Amino acid sequence: MPEVFPHTNLRRSPYYEATIADGVTLVHPYNRMLLPLGYGDPEAEYRRLVEGVSMWDVAAERQVQLKGPDAAQLAQILCTRDLTSCVAGQGKYVAVCNHAGTIINDPIVLKIDDDCFWFSIADSDLRLWANCVAGERGLNVEISEPDVSPLAVQGPLADDVVAAIFGDWVRNLRHFWFRDAEIDGIPLRVARSGWSKQGGFELYLMDGSRGLDLWNIVKEAGKPWEIAAGYPNPSERIESGLLSWGGDVDEHTNPFEVRLGRFVDLDVPDDVIGIEALRTLATGGPRRHQLGVVLRGDEPRPGHNRWYDIEKNGIKVGDMTNGVWSFKLRRNIGFGLVSVECQTGDDVQVRKGDELIDARLTAIPFREEDR
Repeated sequence: MPEVFPHTNLRRSPYYEATIADGVTLVHPYNRMLLPLGYGDPEAEYRRLVEGVSMWDVAAERQVQLKGPDAAQLAQILCTRDLTSCVAGQGKYVAVCNHAGTIINDPIVLKIDDDCFWFSIADSDLRLWANCVAGERGLNVEISEPDVSPLAVQGPLADDVVAAIFGDWVRNLRHFWFRDAEIDGIPLRVARSGWSKQGGFELYLMDGSRGLDLWNIVKEAGKPWEIAAGYPNPSERIESGLLSWGGDVDEHTNPFEVRLGRFVDLDVPDDVIGIEALRTLATGGPRRHQLGVVLRGDEPRPGHNRWYDIEKNGIKVGDMTNGVWSFKLRRNIGFGLVSVECQTGDDVQVRKGDELIDARLTAIPFREEDR
């Protein structure tokens, strides 16, 4: 593997040295940071996530903070989901769109206080977008990236590990809600959230100098449950139907095409960016929708870093936006962004260069019977 050239625009996380010590083998640039994507045994790391508990360096999930008298107004202008009922300590998954209704990020918005919001973002420069909108609208709000670096604890045993650290109150946290906490003088926000469908928490570290301390606390507390380092596992993500902004969308994708319509409130104020376009799109209905793709054959194929054409009867009907070997189904699977004329159960072909691979469309999330 080539050496990563050190640069101020590619930052290391507070957990970087800990991940090196635990044997990280693959990293990926994300929000101008290094996101760990493997520790050398993908299936063991998958099994740990879906059967036990795993700890992840997801500091690359940066926070864009809106703070000031107009913070709530700006947060709503940026979000196509109604935030008026959101209270301090609550988070919501939202679609941020441009004026055409195209998704440009899908963050979790955490309401810290009436005048302070965090946008926990996917891999794009939402801070630049928020600054431009605030300036254009003349809003009194300060936009910054605070010293906040999430550490995730994910898996069906995550409650036990996090409760061993903070107490049983964490078991009562509702999904996307959070609460301030401290351990050994380390300031944190504990949120029930994460990049998996297996359940778990994100520990929002608010002092970057204490990353190694926090990592070791979680690692020690998790020993009875055989915790170990992991990462946002692509096999689990795709099996479970979690969208990856940037990978599963293009420059024209709107929320209705990728199963996010339930997170769009069409009656939000008219000044919400993209809402007028989304109202029009909702009336006409989407041209594409997202379905699962199960490829024929029981041998793993390498993942891909580009979209592949999906064809039906020799005609392109959409794109396969990701692909992975499913450890649950023992099949190669992925998401298809295809014409609404295509339905689950349809036989299609995926074109990889000169190769045509037989496949079948299915519902998302994937089920055992899809094998």
